Amino acid sequence: MLEHARITASSGARPHASAAAPGAIAVAMARISGLVLALSSLLAWGQAPLLAPLSGPGDKPPAPWTVYTLPRQTKPVTQFTIASIDGRRALRIDANESYGSLGHRLPPDSTPGHLLAWRWRIDQPIPKADLRERSGDDTAVKVCALFDEPLDKLPTLDRVWMKATHAATGAEMPAASVCYVWDSHLAAGTILANAFTNRVRYIVLRSGDAPLSTWEEEKRNLDADFLRLFGEEVDVVPRLVGIMIGGDADNTHSHSLAWVADLTLAP
Repeated sequence: MLEHARITASSGARPHASAAAPGAIAVAMARISGLVLALSSLLAWGQAPLLAPLSGPGDKPPAPWTVYTLPRQTKPVTQFTIASIDGRRALRIDANESYGSLGHRLPPDSTPGHLLAWRWRIDQPIPKADLRERSGDDTAVKVCALFDEPLDKLPTLDRVWMKATHAATGAEMPAASVCYVWDSHLAAGTILANAFTNRVRYIVLRSGDAPLSTWEEEKRNLDADFLRLFGEEVDVVPRLVGIMIGGDADNTHSHSLAWVADLTLAP
């Protein structure tokens, strides 16, 4: 999980790994340490329903959905609550200069071949976000699929980074994450790697030209998208170990508001 080379944000571009500059590991570690611990929990988890519904009678996401933060996080935590909107119960994601993720672990016997579907909307975007830069790496909403890619399939530098991360945190984590984002600027169809780690890669599904406060429907073939983003490393889709929903506005010191509803995972 070393810092990736700058990737031009154009539709169809394929991310690739490169060496990190001196000191980059320390900088990136602070940003991704929360993701490391969250994903390691997903990887080590036992039994649960395939994907529990997001909505419930209370105002908190029902178990096994769990909120994850950075270790010793002092910045605000993104608020994930269940609320009513347009006559339905949905997940409200309120990020105010904050960071946080909501994760759901999957059974260890989960097999490839999943379709992920959901509805989402943004009421307040992040105009200053720029996913190509660390200083702009914020998004009002993202939906991520986490895969347990074998370490021996990773590029050498990424493998070194994964081992260093494990040594520093004591945590194991899935080595490949596909994240679907709604971005204010990048065109729909853009593919790029996370500004902090090449092990997380983005597909922009909705862009700034999509109307605000309007529900949009998505349905994605996780296998096809994994191979599209990580196919240069492995030609067999590894085990899907978790689903995560995120919203953060800490790098741009902004405030965003988004919603996710009707999230389902099926063969």
